[in-house]
Amino acid sequence: MSINATLFVQAIVFAILVWFTMKFVWPPIAVALDERAKKIADGLAAADRAKAELSSANKRVEEELALSRNETAARLADAERRALVIIEEAKARANEEGVKIVAAAKAEAEQQTVKARETLREQVAALAVKGAEQILRKEVNASVHADLLNRLKTEL
Repeated sequence: MSINATLFVQAIVFAILVWFTMKFVWPPIAVALDERAKKIADGLAAADRAKAELSSANKRVEEELALSRNETAARLADAERRALVIIEEAKARANEEGVKIVAAAKAEAEQQTVKARETLREQVAALAVKGAEQILRKEVNASVHADLLNRLKTEL
């Protein structure tokens, strides 16, 4: 065989091989490659979606945390204000109670002073009667001279 015929037969065999490969081998390989490329693209898209969802979830978490911090700060401020109001109310009640106690103590002291003065007047009147009795050397009748003794008490 000549080189030209061999080359020509090899070209025909190569063409048949190319045709056979293009007809029967290449389509399943192309389908498999397309499916794999689609799976990879879907996986990358899912990863991008997951990344976007993670980012939005992180933003929502940060917003919720900020809102929670603000609410906590507001509640603490309200609690502090309420505590100050309660303290002020307690101080006011304590002052009122103290004023009442002082007023009651003053009233009681005034009553005891009046009572002590009355007792002192009676004792002074009794001493005056005894002194007058000794001066006169006779007994003075208290029931007869009650009006005189009462005037003496009021003058003292």
